[in-house]
Amino acid sequence: MILGLLKEYGTETRVALLPETVKSFTDLKVEVLVEKGAGEHACATDADYEAVGAKAVSRADVFGKADVLLQIQPPAEGDVDKIKDSQVWISAFNPLWETGLVKTFQNKGVTTFSLDMIPRTTRAQAMDILSSMATVSGYQAVLEAAANLPTFFPMFMTAAGTIRPANVLILGAGVAGLQAIATSRKLGAQVQVFDVRSAVKEEVMSLGGKFVEVEGATEDKAAGGYAVEQTEEFKKKQQQAINDHAAKANVVICTAQIPGRKAPLLVPKEAVDNMKAGSVIIDLAASTGGNCELTKDNETVVYKGVSIIGQSNYPAKKPIDASRMFGKNVLNFMKLIIAEEGALNLNFEDDIVKGTCITHAKELYNERVKSVIETK
Repeated sequence: MILGLLKEYGTETRVALLPETVKSFTDLKVEVLVEKGAGEHACATDADYEAVGAKAVSRADVFGKADVLLQIQPPAEGDVDKIKDSQVWISAFNPLWETGLVKTFQNKGVTTFSLDMIPRTTRAQAMDILSSMATVSGYQAVLEAAANLPTFFPMFMTAAGTIRPANVLILGAGVAGLQAIATSRKLGAQVQVFDVRSAVKEEVMSLGGKFVEVEGATEDKAAGGYAVEQTEEFKKKQQQAINDHAAKANVVICTAQIPGRKAPLLVPKEAVDNMKAGSVIIDLAASTGGNCELTKDNETVVYKGVSIIGQSNYPAKKPIDASRMFGKNVLNFMKLIIAEEGALNLNFEDDIVKGTCITHAKELYNERVKSVIETK
């Protein structure tokens, strides 16, 4: 098997595999072609890749010779036309949202795997790119909030008096939210947390956050750890509670998303109206509409003195460790489809392989994606 590592485009600074992980592939007798310059933003040179057995080649050579094409982002404009139906495409292309791309893949007969669809099971934890990248996002979100806040995060006892600690409100206690709690507490802030899943209360409290409960939440154990759609009555109670806490917060970090749907609106304009000037909102759900009504993806909006930062790719701000984590996840997944002597083995009897596969032989393989497309 020949694995082709593609260079990312736009503002993306990560790379799907660092040289240290490429070495693991070459040890498995997989030939690796790396597009020239693929790792430059993650401080990995072409010479670094060649030192572990890869070959640095042109983009055209990667598309022309590789059996498996790998990158982080969806295909760049025009790249779908370059993919042959005999090739396998692996990236994180958000198929529950990008249904048009899924249909294009299906019509071309390309075999595709979307790494953001890896099943949320114990066995698949070592392959879970969403958790890995959410860890980076939660950490970086707090650092950006601290950098933009006109006050300190920790409490200071000084000759000029006592500086009160920042009050941080975190919406959503998934991986990103939990990392945001931990980082905020390390920086000395007081932290309050909302989540509709009561199961996360213990984790929140163990990290030093205060869990704010709103009674009446709907929970679904089959949702794979994600939040689910709530009743209108609950949404009203939740909204009032969030508005009250946001008015007292210096920082609001929004992390709530529902796969395949627009991000839930948790911080409406009227809530921002009541926030203190100088406050900061970091919206990690910006790419799917944002949890804040005033969020604009990849932009900073200042409204009545409140800075609303819409950022959907914080991992790109920590490209070395983010690439390292992503690559380890990719390696653990691809070991499931690499046979002896480095041959490609698409073992659809494996539930992780089948669950991550989106299209194959002009068919939709992932049931969740299929249901979304069939209802549109």
